[in-house]
Amino acid sequence: MNTTRTLLVTGGGIGIGRATALAFARAGHHVVVTDILEREGQAVAAAIRAAGGSAVFHALDVRSTPQVEAVVAAVNAECGAIDALVLNAGIAHRVPLAQLDDTRWEHTLDIDLKGMFRVARAALPAMRARRRGAIVGLTSLMGLAWGWTEHVHYSAAKAGVIGLVRGLAAEVAADGVRVNAVAPGYVRTAQLLSAEHSLGPEGAEQAAARVPLGRIAEPEDIADVVLFLASDAARYVTGQVLVADGGLAIQPQ
Repeated sequence: MNTTRTLLVTGGGIGIGRATALAFARAGHHVVVTDILEREGQAVAAAIRAAGGSAVFHALDVRSTPQVEAVVAAVNAECGAIDALVLNAGIAHRVPLAQLDDTRWEHTLDIDLKGMFRVARAALPAMRARRRGAIVGLTSLMGLAWGWTEHVHYSAAKAGVIGLVRGLAAEVAADGVRVNAVAPGYVRTAQLLSAEHSLGPEGAEQAAARVPLGRIAEPEDIADVVLFLASDAARYVTGQVLVADGGLAIQPQ
């Protein structure tokens, strides 16, 4: 991609989203950071500008169709179009099956799956009209190859992301738009390090011992894979799920 292209990343204030925003900025792109976490998102955009890059922040709750459509319209008006879209916003809360009521189920799918659909739906008309664009969705090894106990809703949503990506890829390929997904394994994020909802610090270190490459991923490891899929280096790749797990999926458990 050249230096005039625009990236919009959801959930760009922390974790993989933050690392992705910084990676695209280092590559010379204009970065639109969006997040429901306004302080964190503004800080990422400010850090990019302080380093000499180009970035803006838009508050965005991916559960809101009107807000999604307004943000995408504003970015299209400011930048001409969105060239690369990274669908990253998501949550993962531990809820045992006996406590997984409709409200909790819907909350996770509304963000992790329907939120991605809302943003892609809003951005695709301009991409298709220009006959170019790349979309990358963040799924998970827990939605591709493994289940995750007490996270049935999360695994279901992340499996849905794979179907979403493949369906969109098939529908928009003739218009020059590529759609792919990245499926990380264990990544050192605030989510993973939460003992309440995930492995916690001790569990993360134990998990590292099971990774063939000998460590869990840093957010930057995943961001570079996203950058590749959104770039012209992946110009003949669409409808794919690229696993970035340090070899976990091939390691006997």
